Amino acid sequence: METSNPNTSNFPRIMVGLSRGQEEPDASLVAAEARELGYDFMILPITFPSYRRFLFEQLVDSVDIKETKFMEEWRKGQPFCREDLVVKNAGQVSNWINLDSPDHNIRINSEVIMRQQITWIGHVGITAVLIPPPSDFLMNYARCVNNIFGTVPYINIPLVLEDEILESNETVTWERWNKFRTLCENHVRLSIALEVTQNLPEDNILDRWFAEPIRAVILPTNLFLSNAKGWPVLSKRHQAFIRKLIKYKPNFVIECAADGSNHASGGLSAYQEYVHYLNRTMPELTPVEQFALGYNDFLQSPLQPLMDNLESSTYEVFEKDSTKYTLYEKAIHHALLDRTTGSEEMIVIMVVGAGRGPLVTRSLIAAEKAQKRVKVYAIEKNPNAFVILQNKKAEVWGNKVTIVFSDMRFWKAPEKADILVSELLGSFGDNELSPECLDGAQKFLKSDGISIPTSYTAFISPISSSKLHNEVAAYKDLAHFETPYVVMFQAASELAKPCQIWTFEHPNRNMAADEDGNPINNYHNTRYSKVTFNIRESGILHGIAGYFESILYKDIMLSIHPDTHSIDMLSPETISFSPSAIHNSLGRSSWIGL
Repeated sequence: METSNPNTSNFPRIMVGLSRGQEEPDASLVAAEARELGYDFMILPITFPSYRRFLFEQLVDSVDIKETKFMEEWRKGQPFCREDLVVKNAGQVSNWINLDSPDHNIRINSEVIMRQQITWIGHVGITAVLIPPPSDFLMNYARCVNNIFGTVPYINIPLVLEDEILESNETVTWERWNKFRTLCENHVRLSIALEVTQNLPEDNILDRWFAEPIRAVILPTNLFLSNAKGWPVLSKRHQAFIRKLIKYKPNFVIECAADGSNHASGGLSAYQEYVHYLNRTMPELTPVEQFALGYNDFLQSPLQPLMDNLESSTYEVFEKDSTKYTLYEKAIHHALLDRTTGSEEMIVIMVVGAGRGPLVTRSLIAAEKAQKRVKVYAIEKNPNAFVILQNKKAEVWGNKVTIVFSDMRFWKAPEKADILVSELLGSFGDNELSPECLDGAQKFLKSDGISIPTSYTAFISPISSSKLHNEVAAYKDLAHFETPYVVMFQAASELAKPCQIWTFEHPNRNMAADEDGNPINNYHNTRYSKVTFNIRESGILHGIAGYFESILYKDIMLSIHPDTHSIDMLSPETISFSPSAIHNSLGRSSWIGL
């Protein structure tokens, strides 16, 4: 098997386990074999099939357990018999239990068996357990699972990734999962073991699963094709799907065929080698992905630079985004070229909210490229950042730059500016009070002056993300559901394409101002918008994602919109508003106010 372009630094090594499907395995031999074959773990049943005698109340050693009341004692909490246990330290709950059986005794016995087996798993310190998949009638099953969540850290529900579609265009597997997790109150310890099938559903159905808590991925051996040398490989489409899943760091399980047949070459070890090969040859991380490591799906409160003084580390993160500042430099360069002035006339640039000065430096570089004489003002209200500006002026900029310690809204400028430059945009465009700040600063601008940016437009789209919803729900109050968060989405699925909701333009020549040029009120910045999303499949609406597009100058655009995202820009965080989870079935309409 080829191993060209190994890329072990991008993604951590994944764990690959083996499930033999044997009813009466020799645990020690199977475990030794798995280690020799290179597998990281085994999945084995907790008990031998003979333990089914308790499910159907069969005879044991010629003793009628009904007549001796043995069953009632067993239900009361009898321990395992040593010979009933397959292994001492791993397990899969018996798949022959039926917690939703119409037969009362089978239903009760199934509950006792599951509780007994999972209690054993918790006792020996296993961190996860695989339980049987739910049926269509799963109410009692969900009740029983709810009662055992405190026993083990994770309970994995196996789901087959089938593409069966109901008449209502709803997928069977996802609907069953959604009903089950709803009945379990979206418990954070409930996760999915997703079995991949030979016929994958459409991409829009696959994408929905990326918003769900997939902790394990089951790959049956009959899923693999044979290459020219007889080694197991996956189809191109399956490879692409597995590579996407690897980013979410699930465990992978190779499930052997029931008849024990394997591919001609490589034996059982070839399957785990192939999955590790897919992991090793993942594409190189983009600059954005490298920057996002450790921050994916991490809820952050939006910055409030007008109210708070940002820390140096925050400025440092901003300044790593060379793509953003290159676009700003390009916009300033084109704006300078469009200013028709005499060769000796000075062009005035004012950088408002200068921070530690990256836009000041870019303004000077743009002026040199445009061969224009400029005078730059750097206005900053943060006293700590202003110290850095003093150092930059003394050591780098010299007399080309005048630094001003002041709030841009209240500073009285000694002259008018040709170009007003700012980087006050939040993840939603206006959510960090960019309109309010620039309203107070636009009085510095000449009547024909240029504002960079000239406009920014906000977009929203409905999203589904169990992970983010559970993190907000963990606070157990309404306030956190009504708080917007800055998030770098990963475990999320977009239910519909983003729609535009509003735009702000600068300078705002229609703003009512007093004699000093300050806005009389802020009503001109209020916005209201109503949009309709047409969602093809049913899904859970966990939140609203917000994006923006900003026109810096003419055709130079800065964007975090998924369809127009600025290439390699390291500021891809979107904003997320989190209403309570809403199940959006097809044909249902919901109105949500933000």
